[in-house]
Amino acid sequence: MSTTTQDRILAQLQKAGGRFLSGEEMAARLGISRNAVWKAITALRERGYTIEAVPRRGYRLAAAPDRPFAAEVLRDLPGPRAWQVEYMATVASTNDEARRRAQEGAPEGLVVVAEEQTGGRGRRGRSWLSPPGLGIWCSLVLRPPLAPREVLPLGLLTAAAARAALAAETGLPAAIKWPNDLVLPDGLKLGGILIEMGAEAERVHYVIAGIGINVNQQAEDFPGPLAATATSLRLALGRPVPRVPLLRCLLVELARRYQAALAQGFGPVLDEVRNHCITLGQWVRVESDGRPWHGRALDLTVDGALLVLPEKAAEPVTLYAGDVSIRPAPGGGR
Repeated sequence: MSTTTQDRILAQLQKAGGRFLSGEEMAARLGISRNAVWKAITALRERGYTIEAVPRRGYRLAAAPDRPFAAEVLRDLPGPRAWQVEYMATVASTNDEARRRAQEGAPEGLVVVAEEQTGGRGRRGRSWLSPPGLGIWCSLVLRPPLAPREVLPLGLLTAAAARAALAAETGLPAAIKWPNDLVLPDGLKLGGILIEMGAEAERVHYVIAGIGINVNQQAEDFPGPLAATATSLRLALGRPVPRVPLLRCLLVELARRYQAALAQGFGPVLDEVRNHCITLGQWVRVESDGRPWHGRALDLTVDGALLVLPEKAAEPVTLYAGDVSIRPAPGGGR
């Protein structure tokens, strides 16, 4: 039974709003046999949907699984249909898969989302723990009309959209840690952004925006050193958090900012990042070009770089990359 047929049956059950639909009625609407309807119902149940069947009344959708299937993520999504969702149970890396699709000509708006990554990664080649069913692990294909040097703010735009979605869906005061982390005010990490691109000297062919958000992990799901630095929405709130509404909200927030940035520039979204960036105003330790140094994070530039005034220096340094961690002020001051 094809996924297309399953999705058509699912759409019929969703539109019914909890009412029963007979197999005969669905078969007639879709131009398929009643046996095909039954096979689709069976396949949907195997995917985790709770579908009640009552003789002489038909079928009723009682509950949907909290799994980011395309039909669930895209259902009633406001605004123009800008996204195409490709769901995968297990993948080495959603960024790698999205990049492969982009190189094959996938359109802007493709979202590769997985239940589990076996080789997930963050910035600078670090591994990213992506256990099955506990987080949002996805990568988006974008094709912005930008030069490579103009891409840096896209990472901050993606972080701003994710932060807004977290606040809207959970009420948590999530923040952004430059350049790509989603954190709580205490600094514990909720998620991260990984931006990669394919480009020529003056032309971007595609940008892959990878997003990882820890949603329903419990303490035992963070082994070793991660236990002291990472957290999840479930741990922060004391309750499980549905993933599908959060992913849907994230796509809405990202599309709105992306379209505005292409039309008006990145100024407004950089102001938003400034308002929610815990790095600014703090003393930081910077690891760049193999040498660590300390300074105070002052501001973001118009292209998303971080301005840091080194300790005992007169002029700030502009950082486009590097590891930046918040540290206590020298001598215990601010």
